[in-house]
Amino acid sequence: MSLSRDDILRIIKEEKIRYIHLWFADINGRLRGLTIPEGELPDAFDRGIGFDGSSVEGFARIEESDLLAMPDLSTFAILPNRISEGRVARFICDLKTPERAPYQGDPRHVLKRTLEKYAAQGYTFYFGPEVEYFYFANEKTPTPVDLAGYFDDSVVDLGTKVRQQTAEALMEMGIPIEVIHHEVAPSQHEIDLVYADALTMADRCLTCRFLVRAVASQLNLHACFMPKPISGQNGTGMHTHQSVFQGNRNLFFDAVDSYHLSQFARSYMAGIFKHICAMTAVLNQTVNSYKRLVVGYEAPVYITWGQKNRSALIRVPRYRLGDEKATRIELRSPDPTCNPYLAFSVMIAAGMDGVRQNLVPPPPTEENIYEMRPEVRNSHGIEMLPSSLHEAIGEIEKSELVAETLGEHVFQRFVANKKAEWKSFCTAVTDYEIREYYPIY
Repeated sequence: MSLSRDDILRIIKEEKIRYIHLWFADINGRLRGLTIPEGELPDAFDRGIGFDGSSVEGFARIEESDLLAMPDLSTFAILPNRISEGRVARFICDLKTPERAPYQGDPRHVLKRTLEKYAAQGYTFYFGPEVEYFYFANEKTPTPVDLAGYFDDSVVDLGTKVRQQTAEALMEMGIPIEVIHHEVAPSQHEIDLVYADALTMADRCLTCRFLVRAVASQLNLHACFMPKPISGQNGTGMHTHQSVFQGNRNLFFDAVDSYHLSQFARSYMAGIFKHICAMTAVLNQTVNSYKRLVVGYEAPVYITWGQKNRSALIRVPRYRLGDEKATRIELRSPDPTCNPYLAFSVMIAAGMDGVRQNLVPPPPTEENIYEMRPEVRNSHGIEMLPSSLHEAIGEIEKSELVAETLGEHVFQRFVANKKAEWKSFCTAVTDYEIREYYPIY
């Protein structure tokens, strides 16, 4: 149930909330925000709270720096007591120019603009991410705090306790949880969020990352969303389940199809295949992301799909065969460093481009692609994802669809930021180089 302005002000008074966080995401997806005393909230509703956008990564230039954070009433939530001093609430904000126009550099606006494009046709895009991450003993080194494995529930250790406390914190803030469990690598955990419409879920992803780290910090742990923090272990992904509804009808469902997938779903999937290389810089935006996207660690490398195949880029889950509402596809390449507003936007744009063109996906591949000989893969026409941020940048720069979806402002600044990151990486001397070359040259 949505709350009115008066409802929110009444709750704040009754709950004796003293401070309000106004959150937004920068272009890289990092949480940013302002904090105001509760007495300033009516003014924030009416006029917004001004801030200097030029100091935020990828936002405004110096000459256009004044921006307004406008609270979205539907995102009001009270933070759990365990992670805040006193009673504190938060809103997620839309960013506006001083003229009250949507700020074109706001990632949330990018997603809202994408959704508005299809609203007239009655489409609702649902997303359900699997949020993976690690707990480490400190911020300096990736030292695991448990040695458990996949779905290990035999011991109630520190990692188990903090994961459960995080799930409780999420539910206290109105974010429903589908399941939580230990992942494959030591100290690796997963929280699966119950599916929701795209904008709601992007907001929830932002909040989830905050709560995972905040709850861990209360127990003197460091929660890490880095895609590949430990060499030789599985990396951290954010497999993203998605479907498209029109009213109560799941447009992905076909009762008589062998995979229970409609032509709409297959074309949507084909659109993602068509644009996946161009999207990869958005879905996997760090240098480290490509240490995860390698053969042998259950991360997708090859552009194909299947039902039982967890080495494929897209999987069609089989948990509830023939259940219309549960029919969906699972894109397995994204990782949790992505900006969810931008990531969901390009997924929708790519999928709907496939629908518009009635594209047909390649035949499914149910064999383990990692074990295929190269000539067999080639005979199936199976291509690969970009293998580095440098390759991904080259692909995104060629994409009219991604440029149009992100908008000129975000697209140019995102690409410039990624180029700067790659240049910085190329000129840095790593521990590997010191270890391998310093003693012998």
